[in-house]
Amino acid sequence: MKKIFKKKLIIIYLIILFIVVIVNIFYLYLSSSLKITGKNNIEINYGEKYKDEGATFKIFKSNLSKKIKVKTNINYEKIGKYKITYSAKYLIFNIKKERIVNIIDSKPPTIILKGENQINVCPDSIYKEVGYKAIDEYDGDITDKVKKNIDGHGNIIYEVSDSSGNKTSIKRKIETKDNESPKIKLKGNSTIYIRLNTNYQDYGYEVTDNCDDLPKVEVINNLDTARLGTYTITYKAIDSSNNTSSITRNIIVYDDKKEGIVYLTFDDGPSGTGSTEKILNVLKNHGVKATFFVTSNGPDSLITRAYNEGHKIALHTSTHKYSYVYASVDNYFEDLKTVQNRVYRLTGEYSKIIRFPGGSNNTVSNRYSNGIMDILTKEVIKEGYSYFDWNVSSGDAGECSTPECVYNNVINGLSKNRINVILMHDIKMFTADALDNIIEYCKLNGYTFKAIDETTYPVRFK
Repeated sequence: MKKIFKKKLIIIYLIILFIVVIVNIFYLYLSSSLKITGKNNIEINYGEKYKDEGATFKIFKSNLSKKIKVKTNINYEKIGKYKITYSAKYLIFNIKKERIVNIIDSKPPTIILKGENQINVCPDSIYKEVGYKAIDEYDGDITDKVKKNIDGHGNIIYEVSDSSGNKTSIKRKIETKDNESPKIKLKGNSTIYIRLNTNYQDYGYEVTDNCDDLPKVEVINNLDTARLGTYTITYKAIDSSNNTSSITRNIIVYDDKKEGIVYLTFDDGPSGTGSTEKILNVLKNHGVKATFFVTSNGPDSLITRAYNEGHKIALHTSTHKYSYVYASVDNYFEDLKTVQNRVYRLTGEYSKIIRFPGGSNNTVSNRYSNGIMDILTKEVIKEGYSYFDWNVSSGDAGECSTPECVYNNVINGLSKNRINVILMHDIKMFTADALDNIIEYCKLNGYTFKAIDETTYPVRFK
């Protein structure tokens, strides 16, 4: 009996063993049927996103991939190793496979230097740190971890390591030399008018230097107040390292006691309707030179003709639109430079003589920018322009509409005791019709004619 029992027990064990083996074999088969697509181990840099390729599950000829469940604990905000688990159930079996995703930080931090990478230090002085910043994509601001060292040439080496051991360094080159020129600016205006045979008292200058407390200034002056003309005073600053800079002031010596001088000035043109052409013909017949404050209107040929015949081409803004030119200082200069470029294109000269639309004391401009004329009258001088108003008005911009009216206004406004700047408009045909008689009257009564130039004392309202 014992032998029979042992045999049965062995058979049972064998059957169990056989079943276990079969089950394991089947499990291995199922396990091999669950396949990860792509690599089992993935390495990505911090800041990147991993796009999972998934897995497949096939039993015999059946595709059971839809049964796969995917779980992951990936945290893209933190470096480390993470798992992606793929599991699938078949009968009593639960099969699993894992993919390892390793998020690493392999990018070195960045050091940003404030100021330049090369800095010149004044002789006999010590470099004062301008500043720096260290940023790491993973650690964030690690400026406090930056270490500074000085190499054998006096340069500063900035080094920093992030939490993953990535290192970076940058060098700031320090040179002991002064190659920066002194800064010099004028007190008072850059263009000054003084009367003939009067004393000139200079307004002086201000000078600073990055290294010297008080650089040397040489003043070069060719001024002769006993002679009419334009003179220059040049201020040349020199520091202890022989760096130089200079600035120039123009001095215009004028004689406003010349009696009976007439400056015929024409605004708003040229006109293509015939009035400008007729005015040029009258001026040519009498041998008289005039000044034209032009806009961007009218044909180029008339500006070219006026210039070639010896008349002064001055500037009156491009558009003459109050709502635009007086809306802001920037608008005014943009419009002015547009017509200045036109004149340069036609004459080869950058005219710096201007007249404000409406004159320097017009109040219409306050509708668009209150008080702008107070600013512009100063700014144009700073930019090297000379603006002219008038002391005789022809009335052709408003009250007059006939040649007789224009003629009477002009001759009644003339004075032998001063220079006479006459405001007219060459876009008015009745002004052109009056011009011949105006010139005849002036000549018969001892007046002389001139065109405005850079030495003419500007008649101004303000």
